[in-house]
Amino acid sequence: MHRQIRALLDAGHEVTYVAPFTYFNVTPAMGLTAIDVARQAPYSRARAALRRGLRDADLLIVHDHRLLRALPYRRPPVVWDVREEATSKQLSRAARRHRVITPSVVPEATLVSPGPPPPGDTRVVHIGRLAADRGVTELIGLAERLVPHGVRLDLIGAAAREVRPLLRDAQRVGLLDWFGYVPNRHALRMAEGALAGLSLADDTVRTLPTKIMDYMGRGLPVITTPQGASLVEGVGCGLVVPLDVDAVLNAVLDLKEDVARRVRLGAQGHAEARLRHHWPDHADAFVRRAESWAGVTRHALAV
Repeated sequence: MHRQIRALLDAGHEVTYVAPFTYFNVTPAMGLTAIDVARQAPYSRARAALRRGLRDADLLIVHDHRLLRALPYRRPPVVWDVREEATSKQLSRAARRHRVITPSVVPEATLVSPGPPPPGDTRVVHIGRLAADRGVTELIGLAERLVPHGVRLDLIGAAAREVRPLLRDAQRVGLLDWFGYVPNRHALRMAEGALAGLSLADDTVRTLPTKIMDYMGRGLPVITTPQGASLVEGVGCGLVVPLDVDAVLNAVLDLKEDVARRVRLGAQGHAEARLRHHWPDHADAFVRRAESWAGVTRHALAV
């Protein structure tokens, strides 16, 4: 919404957004046509929603590969925007039929704050979807271990159904604050001033977590498992640890005790994000590519 759709709207295109607005308690933004659909809707309902959204559209951009199986028969060119882990088989199958957006086509980017506050020392933050393979058990264990040190854990993001009871119980006893789904622009502001941003995942997750760029763009040191090592170590903006509560705890406490280090790591990440990962610098190229795929310069695009 705040990157691709905003860029298309700013370029004068009409955009229809098919998304689970009610599920996330979100009011659609002004300027777009919204079609509400249930979260995890059956394929028949998803197809019906897409069919409504595609009236007079010149391009369909899909963000969930499962929707590729629910495409209406009559449709414009389709683009799959890969913002999740995808198998080589899924990619090759999709590429035979559709356009595919990968980071090499449209770079991963964030909205970089011009002057974020320096990292503090009273809370750590995790932005993004919460699931078993995204370190939920370790996050809850970390929150409990941080309490004696005066550090709070903020979790900002929707959670998979199976881990919600664990999160509610941890919040009920005061171990952490779980805010649920928060629109991206608000989540980024909430993260500012934290001691560090966490990106934890097990070995089954092999894609680069985009939340790392979000943390960099807000001037936060990053604590990541090896999935984010290439970016974090290359930039020098954080610490790489195994998916282990003790290891993450030690990294947090090291940064808490070393003000100069955490400020330096945060500043280096912010500078790199501003130079290479600021979405407005990539927005025009994305719009031009979408227009070329649609075969239009100004008309109706459906996302």
